[in-house]
Amino acid sequence: MTETIYALSSGSLPAGVAVIRLSGPQTRTVLVKLAGLLPEPRQAVLRRLKNPGSGDLLDEALVLYFQAPKSFTGEDVAELHCHGGRAVVAAVLETLSGQTGCRPAEPGEFTRRAFYNGRLDLTEVEGLSDLIASETEMQRKQALRQMSGALGSLYEGWRKRLIQMRAMIEADFDFADEEDVPGSVADEVWREADALASEINIHLKKSRNAERIRSGIQVVLMGAPNAGKSSLMNALAGRDVAIVTEEAGTTRDIIEVHLDLFGYPVTLVDTAGLRETEGLVEREGIRRALDRGRGADLVLWLEEPGGLAFTDADPELLGGVESAGVPIWNLKTKQDHLGIDMRDLAEVDAGILVSTQAQDGLEALLKKLAVFAEQSISIGESPLATRDRHRYLLEECGKALAQAVANTHFPPELRAEDLRKAAVCLGTITGRIDVEDLLDVIFRDFCIGK
Repeated sequence: MTETIYALSSGSLPAGVAVIRLSGPQTRTVLVKLAGLLPEPRQAVLRRLKNPGSGDLLDEALVLYFQAPKSFTGEDVAELHCHGGRAVVAAVLETLSGQTGCRPAEPGEFTRRAFYNGRLDLTEVEGLSDLIASETEMQRKQALRQMSGALGSLYEGWRKRLIQMRAMIEADFDFADEEDVPGSVADEVWREADALASEINIHLKKSRNAERIRSGIQVVLMGAPNAGKSSLMNALAGRDVAIVTEEAGTTRDIIEVHLDLFGYPVTLVDTAGLRETEGLVEREGIRRALDRGRGADLVLWLEEPGGLAFTDADPELLGGVESAGVPIWNLKTKQDHLGIDMRDLAEVDAGILVSTQAQDGLEALLKKLAVFAEQSISIGESPLATRDRHRYLLEECGKALAQAVANTHFPPELRAEDLRKAAVCLGTITGRIDVEDLLDVIFRDFCIGK
């Protein structure tokens, strides 16, 4: 934090404009050396950038200066909007490397400094990461909502309520001997703790959809070998993702492709065909297929003409997929082999008709999948947990609250300890306390310059 960091913060070169960002205590000094004058904060000015040592002209660029603490990182920050040629950027970065107290930034280090300086909490940091990685409209909207601080504000509000509850218990200890204090002020605490536990449980249930938006609806293709799973995968993806041959059992491992269906993220999963086999590799592929099927949001069971329908399959072969509560759609594939005109027929009672060869039924299937995704992901406007660590810590918080409420026979100081544990869980989500071991994991996926 005592060093000034710099990095190219814009996209790959060459480009029309390249943005080089600096942050740290030497920002003002470096800016004066390169640009001649320190611009007024938040005002873009055109400057000729020069190498302080040789006096050589580096580029003509727009320069912006953001004075601490009113900047992204909370430190002095500068941006050099240079021409986006590789040689130009290389010359500016090399000049910066020669300045005292300056060094290249590590991945995510600008955002990390923003966190340390209180400009962002961890939920906002994660929202920013999700925004950069977003691929669909729904992912973008959810990331923006989280980055705005709504999720952190909700959890911080809950934490403050817990702190207030503990304060009331302390007051109960202090005034326990006072005769003019009617009843116990701590009685209200346990009612409030029970109400908060209910709020958290409701929040967790709703958050399932938010997690689906971030990771995508999992749609698993299953069926007998040579039922057309890989052909359907390629057709829906619009490119050759999986190998397609007449030989049964070509797919031995899990193949995934991510789709954007009208703004909703969908992960399409191709799996090994289900059949009795002695081959070790194919058996492992079938085991993985069944595992993904049990954990799917939707299973598409593919049945070629004369093939095996899901309802006719041996339950032992299905490995518990039929009892996992996963919705299953029956797709009748290769319908062009039967000479069926499907221009006006996309779905019948027996299942959905598709033909990848004739490109029939695919559009209807995609629309049906989009409707399923929309119905599965309905989050409204309330902030929701989006990550596994959020869910785990919220569950631990709920357990501690439930224990504090239930243990009426325990001394109040022990029940207050459960309230403290619950508050620690909430503080860990936002980064208020005890998160040092999480930081490397969170920031390592950020790009350099962010």
